[in-house]
Amino acid sequence: MARRCTISGVTHQNGHRVSHANNKTHHKFEANLQTKKLFVPELGKSVRVRVSTRMLRTIDKLGFVGALEKHNLSLADVTK
Repeated sequence: MARRCTISGVTHQNGHRVSHANNKTHHKFEANLQTKKLFVPELGKSVRVRVSTRMLRTIDKLGFVGALEKHNLSLADVTK
């Protein structure tokens, strides 16, 4: 399973861990993804999605369908 948000497509970022001596070692910063079960009134059932915490805030604000429209997706794209 890819570590990618199913709605926004958010994935990891690359960077360095920097020690006190200013030594830099490569590091991958993973996205903060959560598996959530969200109720979709249009379908009348719950859908399990893997979304970033930032997308959860957007879903709270716009609703699930509104967040999908913002990213040019449909319900069929995230439900399988």
